[in-house]
Amino acid sequence: MKRILVTWAGWSAAYNFIESLRNNPEGEQFYIVWTDTKKFHIELSNIDAAYQVPLTSDPKYLEIINEIIHREQIEFVHSQPEQEVLFFSENKDKLNAKIFFPDIETIKICQDKMRFNTILRDLNMPVPESYMVTDEESLRISLDKILQNNEKAWVRAIRWAGSKWALPVIEFEQAKSWIEYWAKMKWLGYGDFMVSEFLPGAEYAFQSIWKDGELIMSQARERVEYLYGFLSPSGQSSTPSVAVTVHNEEVNQAVERVVKAIDPRATWVFCADLKTDKNGKIMLMEINVGRFFTTSYFFSAAWCNMPYYYTKMAYGESLNYTGPKFNCIPAGWCWVRMVDMGYKLIKNNEWKIQKIY
Repeated sequence: MKRILVTWAGWSAAYNFIESLRNNPEGEQFYIVWTDTKKFHIELSNIDAAYQVPLTSDPKYLEIINEIIHREQIEFVHSQPEQEVLFFSENKDKLNAKIFFPDIETIKICQDKMRFNTILRDLNMPVPESYMVTDEESLRISLDKILQNNEKAWVRAIRWAGSKWALPVIEFEQAKSWIEYWAKMKWLGYGDFMVSEFLPGAEYAFQSIWKDGELIMSQARERVEYLYGFLSPSGQSSTPSVAVTVHNEEVNQAVERVVKAIDPRATWVFCADLKTDKNGKIMLMEINVGRFFTTSYFFSAAWCNMPYYYTKMAYGESLNYTGPKFNCIPAGWCWVRMVDMGYKLIKNNEWKIQKIY
């Protein structure tokens, strides 16, 4: 039985990863250990052991993780948040278990949204017009450029999960106040933000796993509705409450080309965010590497269990997968979830609701 440690596991993405392993197509059993900085959400997951740990910034964090690895005889460590993906990649030689992440340079490219945008622009890939904000003057100049041809601009942090620090703006003072607010309240400020054209159209998420530079399996979905997106100034939370599978060749080809460009030897999980501009053109916003989306169990429940196949690759096992590399789930299947209400897969437009108008 494989013995796996899932870190920062008190959140939706890790829960989806664990559920995917527990409900894999081959009926394989796993011994799963969970760590998190808080004790609460561990109570909700189907795990064999759990430990409360400090943040990665704690000097003893790696020592504590290695103690858990020793105590629980862990063979493989999987981490979800970007901070831990970077931490374990930088300390893989000091970790007493295997990890399965991209090269450190690939991680750094993808975790810097501005650098990622610049590289794609140099490759003539469709990306939103974007500028780095280093001070108040660069903010003013960047906004003037973008608002000449767009009704709104998008101010967002260049690293980590950006929705929390993202704001659509229509004038300089809004953007300036937003950055200065975070400079006073947190560790973000000038030099940590970028300004982009605001993309008002449909938003797509593309999840995929790769081996030796070749795409193995993937599926795109459209984010239709967000969990409590109305509470965020940006109008979204990065975590959809409603998502629907789509077959879109423009999305598929764009992501495949980008992954091959930034990592010709790609052998990991790559998850891309894309959105359409005011003219309906699909733009690449970012790629998350080494971790899965918060709805990976959506695809697993619909026969495309990427976390399980990813884990088999980490152990050097053959995948026994013979499906397509794109569109491994039928289009139009919907994943609906809500806090305190669970989740459900809707196939073939089989909704309970009836229309009377």
